[in-house]
Amino acid sequence: MKSEPVIAIAGVTGAVGAEFIATLNKRGFPVRKLKALASRRSAGRTVEFRGGRIEIEELTERSFDGVDIALFSAGSAVSRRFSPVAVQAGAVVIDNSSAFRMEENVPLVIPEINGRRIREHKGIIAVPNCSAITALMPLWPIHQRNRVRRVILSTYQAASGAGAAAMQELVESTRASLAGEAFEPRVFPHPYAFNVFNHDTRIDLETGYNEEETKVIRETRKIFEDDRIAVGVTCVRVPVLRAHSQSITFACERPIDEEEVRAILASAPGVKVIDDRARNISRCRSRPRARTKSWSAVSAGT
Repeated sequence: MKSEPVIAIAGVTGAVGAEFIATLNKRGFPVRKLKALASRRSAGRTVEFRGGRIEIEELTERSFDGVDIALFSAGSAVSRRFSPVAVQAGAVVIDNSSAFRMEENVPLVIPEINGRRIREHKGIIAVPNCSAITALMPLWPIHQRNRVRRVILSTYQAASGAGAAAMQELVESTRASLAGEAFEPRVFPHPYAFNVFNHDTRIDLETGYNEEETKVIRETRKIFEDDRIAVGVTCVRVPVLRAHSQSITFACERPIDEEEVRAILASAPGVKVIDDRARNISRCRSRPRARTKSWSAVSAGT
């Protein structure tokens, strides 16, 4: 990989596309050239990058000529169509959709957990589901020392997980609700303002899990490389703009207590324990019984 690569962002006008740009800036990632790619209706608009404006180009089969790294967050259909094109042009694709996550030859990577798998890529590296990332970051360092054999996970997912249009719908529907006005949902199947509902993905009629829940189950086993883990998940959508929250209860093979878990997480990369019980400010709240095999936590992420 070149020291100053040419980077393309497919889906640059979406919520994740904006975060790609913000992260490149925040980390001072070296970029020789940035290509901003989106649908035809966005072509000609501009995005800001490092003090300048970059014109958005329509995403086509020729968009990846000369590109070293292609960041995709434009939906599974777009990823399936254009990722192989980008790889053929010589780019390494980092795909934020669910298109390739469960394919055998595509590494599904959380760098703090299985970053070594990046070396195995055949042109595409998949980014896990946001709920899986948030849950597995604190579970992994525990799993390394005392195998996690069962996980019960409840997620409370913000509008940001469904993209910029969903965030806008929450804002507009909330304003309408407060004004006593009617609002017809366009992004979600249910009214979003002041409402909580089952995650907006299809439900498997046989298992009862929605697609979001199924993703978390499968991705946990692939990332941990352990098909024996029993995972039960409930995913709901809550009316907040950003920051998914999770309640995690897990059981280990050997007894584990609160202090041991706290000590493990204190030095875990990417994890911060916030537990001020006196002021009821907590992101890692536990109520374990002594010498039990289970431990509960609350985890929050952007």
